[in-house]
Amino acid sequence: MGLPAKRRTKQSKRERAAHFALKAMTLAVCPKCKHPIRPHRVCANCGYYRGKDVLMLKVREERHAVRHKRKQKKEANA
Repeated sequence: MGLPAKRRTKQSKRERAAHFALKAMTLAVCPKCKHPIRPHRVCANCGYYRGKDVLMLKVREERHAVRHKRKQKKEANA
């Protein structure tokens, strides 16, 4: 089993670990809604990526509204 030949000094330890600090996250601006987003990712606010509506959030909201209305009607009839 290998053991260290010499003790690592405090300065050497700090120099080695100097790059371990967290870096600030880089942000870009969504071209459609102008919200800050991480680069190369879909915008969570509007669902756009590279000029295309990838998530189709409006369609999902409409479907959810229709299902919610149906559920309310069933509960009212029961």
